[in-house]
Amino acid sequence: MMDTGLIPAPLVVEGAAHGRFTLDADTVLWAAPGTDATGRWLCSTLGAALGLPLRPGPPDTPRALRLLLDDTLGPEAYRLEVGDDGVEVRGGDAAGVFWGAQTLRQLLGPEAFRRAPVRPRAAYEIAHGVIEDAPRFRWRGLMLDVSRHFMPKEGVLRYLDLLAAHKLNVFHFHLTDDQGWRVQINRYPKLTETGSWRARTKFGHRASTLWEEKPHGGFYTQDDIREIVAYAAERHIAVVPEIDIPGHSQAAIAAYPELGNTDVIDTASLTVWDDWGVSKNVLAPTDNTLRFYEGVFEELLDLFPADPGRFPEFSRFFHIGGDECAKDQWRESATAQARIGELGLDGEDALQAWFIRHFDTWLSARGRRLIGWDEILEGGLAPGAAVSSWRGYRGGVTAARAGHDVVMCPEQHVYLDYRQAAGQDEPVPIAYVRTLEDVYRFEPVPPQLTEAEARHVLGTQANLWTEVAEDQARVDYQAFPRLAAFAEVAWSRLPAPGERDFAGFERRMNAHYGRLDALGVAYRAPSGPRPWQRRPGVLGRPLEGAPPNV
Repeated sequence: MMDTGLIPAPLVVEGAAHGRFTLDADTVLWAAPGTDATGRWLCSTLGAALGLPLRPGPPDTPRALRLLLDDTLGPEAYRLEVGDDGVEVRGGDAAGVFWGAQTLRQLLGPEAFRRAPVRPRAAYEIAHGVIEDAPRFRWRGLMLDVSRHFMPKEGVLRYLDLLAAHKLNVFHFHLTDDQGWRVQINRYPKLTETGSWRARTKFGHRASTLWEEKPHGGFYTQDDIREIVAYAAERHIAVVPEIDIPGHSQAAIAAYPELGNTDVIDTASLTVWDDWGVSKNVLAPTDNTLRFYEGVFEELLDLFPADPGRFPEFSRFFHIGGDECAKDQWRESATAQARIGELGLDGEDALQAWFIRHFDTWLSARGRRLIGWDEILEGGLAPGAAVSSWRGYRGGVTAARAGHDVVMCPEQHVYLDYRQAAGQDEPVPIAYVRTLEDVYRFEPVPPQLTEAEARHVLGTQANLWTEVAEDQARVDYQAFPRLAAFAEVAWSRLPAPGERDFAGFERRMNAHYGRLDALGVAYRAPSGPRPWQRRPGVLGRPLEGAPPNV
């Protein structure tokens, strides 16, 4: 029978009673028009891992690996068939062919996830059978915060491969915050010259007394960004950049003090923030600030193109943050109060909504779509904007009922920086316990939505903030294995949360850990953190009990 230890779980698996196909040095690869990118990926990834040439050959060659499009299948859907004459992967589109190739890789075992052969074996067997599959949600994402702790370009490319291996198709790239600006903007060089470096870093939660007394930072050049976006597109992943405004902007103000509320504080004395939490230093609601960020977005439009012929569906989106904007300085600022009066607004919340609407209009005029955290609902929902519902389900429900698209990413369920167990050995424990099973039982669509309202749920996303994830190994620990469970929630058509077969998922994870090992992922083992994954004596912020389901 065909091995069904696949993650995410496919819709249909039909195993033959007997028979196996042998993938070996004589196997040829035929990639029909429109499937060339997957053909290249198979040669460079699978061919390298298994030591097979996968030479091009005609489709009627015995023992061929064939890739082709099939317009009877839906978007991102695929059909993988293994028989005597070879392996055939059909996709409803190029993305479907690619996801089918990812499934083929899993069928070949952990060795297929390495970068070079580990033993002199020239043949790999796959049981005969058919797999048919298609995703439940169109938006299946991971948000990675590279502002609090910078991840070098090679690490980002590696995470794109990890997303692809789990059939996730959106990479939400959190590029700016109070603690660092991470993308080169040519017309504003101080954003990276000054804004990408902080003098020191808090080690642990904000109440910790520990500091790493050395500079931390880094940024992506514009060519780095182009490379990341192109690499993602080859894997059918949309990169959605986030530039945080009008809050979470102290790094930008440190670089260009005129962006801050100069009539309230001495913005020239500000530095890139070295602490965690929510800074009260926010952007001033001035025309100068609007023009400055329009200049930033003009360069970003080129770096993050939205050509539907070359880039995935959600590459039109720009995330503008919009969350946790402290209003203290606006209340004290004569300039901000004058703007409120000039625009006839009802207070500071409405001023924030005006700020967001300005960029919604600006982006829409250039063929893009704004998406922001659910605080953009405060003071009135920006017309045309989509919402990332992070504080719970409530913001997403409100937005969907108002006819706005939603990505469900409630912190109580899919914030991967939350601790994974209640034990004392969990490194820097943050917030509530969110176990592998908790994530597996997450349901993205709130039951109170009608069928028509639920169609506004584009999909779901897991978020990984990096205040206490100081390097790639810590990011791995927080992400895995929970990201594998999340990927199944996002892709597979699972029963209601209470009816899901978590024991069956755990059995499939036993095989999947071998794949993660081959990929070098420093995941949390089922038995708990390994000695080098612990952070004894580093203060976290654990919260007890079950998180509120709001």
